[in-house]
Amino acid sequence: MPAVILLLLLVGAWLLWLAHRQQAALGMPSGQVVAIDDWPLRRLEQALYDPAANLAGRPDFLVQQGRSLIPVEAKSTPAPRQPYPSHVLQLAAYCLLIEAVYGERPQWGVIRYADRALRVEYTPALEGQLRQVLAGMRGDLLAPPDRSHESAARCRACGFRTTCDRALA
Repeated sequence: MPAVILLLLLVGAWLLWLAHRQQAALGMPSGQVVAIDDWPLRRLEQALYDPAANLAGRPDFLVQQGRSLIPVEAKSTPAPRQPYPSHVLQLAAYCLLIEAVYGERPQWGVIRYADRALRVEYTPALEGQLRQVLAGMRGDLLAPPDRSHESAARCRACGFRTTCDRALA
């Protein structure tokens, strides 16, 4: 009987080692994966939502390290020399949401590209940049669209014609 218990412990330790190795090979931070978006076994049931920022989103993975949650955004393309600004802002949005929902500010997140993973620090400067972009986007949504044509037929087909103060038709 003790040999069976020892064998089970060895198999369990080996499986944990394999899982940790696979997680590291995928560019995932160490820790427990607590949520995976669009994976039937561990789906992140609801989008994270911050009413103050009027922002919602779902990171591809959430990894827990102690009390900290680390967002991981997976991309299918090879990694660029520097992460694309849009990818960095997307990751920053997840950091903002994690802080709003769970009350813990992530210090960093990961963008996992097809060939490597890049760690991105969630600094106050990055948060400020994100908030500026969000404010600009909201302003763009409230502004009337620019009319870039002089065709009444195109104007009649436009989805904004009922709210546009420069409608031709």
